[in-house]
Amino acid sequence: MQEQTGTPLTADPIGHAQRLVEITRFWCLALGVVVIDQVSKWVALRELTPGVEHPLIGDLLSFRLTRNSGAAFSAFDGMTYVVTALAVVIVLGIVHRIHTKPVTRWLAVVLGFIVGGALGNLIDRFVREPGIGRGHVIDFIDYGGLFVGNVADIAIVLAAIAYVVHSFVRPGTPGSVADVADRDAPGLRDTTGASDADGASRHEGQGRA
Repeated sequence: MQEQTGTPLTADPIGHAQRLVEITRFWCLALGVVVIDQVSKWVALRELTPGVEHPLIGDLLSFRLTRNSGAAFSAFDGMTYVVTALAVVIVLGIVHRIHTKPVTRWLAVVLGFIVGGALGNLIDRFVREPGIGRGHVIDFIDYGGLFVGNVADIAIVLAAIAYVVHSFVRPGTPGSVADVADRDAPGLRDTTGASDADGASRHEGQGRA
């Protein structure tokens, strides 16, 4: 029953505050990736000549400015509209998830990097040539001639790898989802413990009587 008129039955100020913290963490990371990505692309456009390679680590890593009409690492080249629409759907889905359901700190970080990377490339899709929704993404990090990417791609790939690796962490280990959930519910453990102790005391009293 409600103890006071107008008090929500499921009021949980602590849980609500934690959700706000994770939402803030998510957006800070996402926007941070966007800023770094766009600044790095601006520098690449200013300092690099299209097609000219600038070696960093022998033949393994170099700078080479290109424009990509496909997805990350030049995949799906020529399917710009499809790639743009898919990225928009993914971003909207993740943002809806973050704002409607509780997430752990770890998940907020991972999703923040994914959304930041997706938004970084989406900006290119909407503001660069040849037009809105068809803009080519600026890539400039050449991985041994295999593919060329950018900072947004790195954020997405690292987040995806981290998510997969973390999914194999055993429940209860520090940082796992189960561990976070267990630490987020101390009141439940305290209440359960108190109930057990109270029951034992009553039983003992009946035995003496």
